Amino acid sequence: MSLKLYGYWRSSASYRVRIALNLKQLDYEIVPVHLVKEGGEQHLSPYTRLNPAELVPTLVDEDEDIILNQSLAIIEYLDERYDSGMPLLPEHKLQRARVRALAYDIAADIQPLVNLRVLQYIQQQYGVDDEEKAQWCRHWIGKGFSAIEERLQTTAGKYCFGFDLSLADVCLVPQVFNAQRFAVQMEDFPLISRIAANCNKLEAFERALPENQPDAG
Repeated sequence: MSLKLYGYWRSSASYRVRIALNLKQLDYEIVPVHLVKEGGEQHLSPYTRLNPAELVPTLVDEDEDIILNQSLAIIEYLDERYDSGMPLLPEHKLQRARVRALAYDIAADIQPLVNLRVLQYIQQQYGVDDEEKAQWCRHWIGKGFSAIEERLQTTAGKYCFGFDLSLADVCLVPQVFNAQRFAVQMEDFPLISRIAANCNKLEAFERALPENQPDAG
């Protein structure tokens, strides 16, 4: 199998790439990288040789002898390289930019603030407990979701942009999973909730669920 995805079952960035691989109908091997065990396998040399940033995911395409990090770069590479499955970005350049903007609202503005290494740092440096960490996550996810919910008022249909799945949906669903994990009040975000529910009815999203991964637990 030429495509290998190094990731962690509960990583939202890894989750995004799993959804994209499934939507593109690609075969791939999951190589688990446990982010907590033994202080985090992402810090060990077998993995850091692939990704010096010590983050997941990393995609290895053995056919092309390519190693890629950063989930959105990986997803766009897959979308451009493979014609199988469905396109994840629209053809029209303005619509493509709008889809990317919403994806970055999530991947660049929300997710990094609730990343494991940030939570570990504030716990170690400031002595916050688990509930205080959860409050931190609820604050930043809620703030980001408030803006996204407003944006979706003018774009949403069944999915983030009308009735076609896109990169925006691929990014939104894992962030909703994180929001639910940290007990964000999702009734405050009815459009986001509806879109995520519609996506999760699809096999590609169901197969990508964290609990359905070989390293879950």
